[in-house]
This record gives sequence, structure tokens and C-alpha cells, in this order.
Amino acid sequence: QVQLVESGGGVVQAGGSLRLSCAFSGRTFSSYAMGWFRQAPGKEREFVAAVTLRDGTTYYSDSVPGRFTISGDNAKRMVYLQMSGLKPEDTAVYYCAAALSWTSARTMARRTTYDYWGQGTQVTVSS
Repeated sequence: QVQLVESGGGVVQAGGSLRLSCAFSGRTFSSYAMGWFRQAPGKEREFVAAVTLRDGTTYYSDSVPGRFTISGDNAKRMVYLQMSGLKPEDTAVYYCAAALSWTSARTMARRTTYDYWGQGTQVTVSS
């Protein structure tokens, strides 16, 4: 059984930075692809970034080019999302997710690819 626990959310002014963390418990962490999604009020949950832990390949949404960086630490079983240049439109609940299998880069952005989800952490960016 895999459990994911996010932390690091909070309130930040526009232009500021935050680092979100996701703690993984379960087996074979390095076999997973880990993703970050976000959901703003009244909107669907959308893909932000993902990383395949066995080789460190990263994937990003077109909505966060160059502002967000995803990384994984296999030794600590942690995944991070470093966010900078935050905008009010980045306000959302951010979710960590784990996928045991995926078929292509395009599938990394699909919610249905992921098998496990955390409870989410709130990020609020004030203008």
C-alpha cells in the first residue's frame, strides 16, 4: 500500500517562491513516476509536472514553463516541486500522485495514469 503526504503549502505574495514536498511510503519507490497536479476552485484537476524516478526524466505542463521544477530523492523517498515567480492564478490545492506504469510521455499528464494520490496542500498566491 502506497501513501503520499504533501507538505509545504501556504500563503505567498505574487512573485514569491514555495517548495512543496511529497513523502512516499510503500515499496519500490524508484519504480514509480511521481506527478504533481493542482485544482483551483471550480476547475478540474490539472497536470503540473512529473518525474520518472528510475532515470530522472521530467515533464511539465505548458502553463508553468521555467517557473516550476520537479525533483525526486530516491534515498529519502521524497518528491519536491520548487515553485518560483508565483502568480495569483497558481492558487490551488496541489496534489502529489504516484504511477506504477505509463506508456508514453503524453500519458504522464493524464490523471488516470496515476494509481495513488495524496490529500493535497493549499497554495495561495496573493496579488
